Amino acid sequence: MLFDSYIFIFVFLPVCLLLYGLLTQYKQYGYALSWLVLASLFFYGWWNPPYLILLLTSIAVNFVIGQSLRQRAKQNKSNTVPLVFGVSLNLLFIGYFKYAYFFVSNLNQFTAQPIPFDPIILPLGISFFTFQKIAFLVDASRGEIKDFRFIDYCLFVTFFPQLIAGPIVQHKQIIPQFAFKDKLKISSDNFSIGLTLFLLGLFKKIALADSIAVYANAAFNGAAAGINLSFWEAWLGALAYALQLYFDFSGYSDMAIGLAFLFGIKLPLNFYSPYKAKSIIDFWHRWHMTLSSFLRDYLYIPLGGNRKGPVRRYVNLIITMLLGGLWHGANWTFVLWGMLHGLYLTINHGWRWLFGQRQISPLCCQLVTFFAVVVAWVPFRADNIQVTQSMLTSMFSLQSISLPKSVLTQFSALQEYVTILGLQGKGMFYNGLANWHYGLLWIIGLLGCAWLMPNTSQIMNQHFVPEGIAPERVSASRLSWQPSKRWALLLAMMALISIMLISEESEFLYFQF
Repeated sequence: MLFDSYIFIFVFLPVCLLLYGLLTQYKQYGYALSWLVLASLFFYGWWNPPYLILLLTSIAVNFVIGQSLRQRAKQNKSNTVPLVFGVSLNLLFIGYFKYAYFFVSNLNQFTAQPIPFDPIILPLGISFFTFQKIAFLVDASRGEIKDFRFIDYCLFVTFFPQLIAGPIVQHKQIIPQFAFKDKLKISSDNFSIGLTLFLLGLFKKIALADSIAVYANAAFNGAAAGINLSFWEAWLGALAYALQLYFDFSGYSDMAIGLAFLFGIKLPLNFYSPYKAKSIIDFWHRWHMTLSSFLRDYLYIPLGGNRKGPVRRYVNLIITMLLGGLWHGANWTFVLWGMLHGLYLTINHGWRWLFGQRQISPLCCQLVTFFAVVVAWVPFRADNIQVTQSMLTSMFSLQSISLPKSVLTQFSALQEYVTILGLQGKGMFYNGLANWHYGLLWIIGLLGCAWLMPNTSQIMNQHFVPEGIAPERVSASRLSWQPSKRWALLLAMMALISIMLISEESEFLYFQF
């Protein structure tokens, strides 16, 4: 079930809110939490009911292991064996469903007798809830988890606003909230703020991300079909995808936080204007923030972090980002994406080590960072390495630059230089893959939104600060949300536009991970 589907908006969510509201109204908080678990399981099972058994089995096994680890930590007993067992079990679980076919298909390229192995349907959200359960086991082994109920653990894993595509919540961010019964209710404040966040996110996804996706798909599908894109087509396609992913993930993050807040639960912030970042380090403090925290706390620091000298630090960074890339999917393109970001971070930290906090133009820093991020998005979006190579060749080859015929006709002197440089004169968009002139307008408009407009946290600053971010970090905005008629009218218009544009195939990009 998708957040941006009619069945979710007009049936599932109202029914879920109605019964939850009735139960909390009569102070039946245990039943209210149980209802949320049942509703979340129904939400997950809607896609593929048999995989519900896998999810429930995984929850039960991890709960038992977590209780054992917590008790042993309480008694100061060694937790190494049960922790390794629990983490290995989760890694085998995700490894089979997400990476087994990738491993076997690559192995078959080097064997005389191929191993028969059919592709496996990937359980939705497996990367997200597996990381949550691993983090829970590690924290339990460290003695950082107090007593918890099975129903609390179930809701921690299955809560539908974050089950499919994050944020990756830690136990300390959500389980303690279940004890504050006075906040577990549907109040007028919760409803107005939660609905505002949901509608803002829905508009970003449907009206913005899905609209620019046409141009991203045209370029990448063209490259996959063997078409040699022009310089302009390749760059506009890469920019279109960067903006599609930006507004798709931003929209999902807003919707997830808004949905949770409808029920009086705060989820951690996962997205904070990453294209305004002044460095790659800053980018990873803004993009998929909960994944960044997980990789730092449960991978980078255990590897040694920056405690063993600069060389080891850079090696740890690259290993962490390589595995972070592989977390996104079983494809060499994600490995390449992770490698690029590992190298970016290494260069960024090396620069700081050599030159300190020497000031460079903030605009220059932002543009260089954005350029690096867009280049890295190419393998992230491409179906395979061949498509990546085709796109990058078109983006960085002089021979792919093609000038409009009218320009060459009017300025005949240019013809000589075109020939010398190996340029073309077939027109900027000679493949006719899309109406790139409209695409350019979309790209300029959405870049303006990403760079110049306040983000959702800034808009909601006076009334709502998400979990996991210091209030002082969220700067105020002139475009501040207020429970007013003007805002109600604006949100109603955005909701109407979004609902009219909803299609059956409008999945969030991060659902595939």
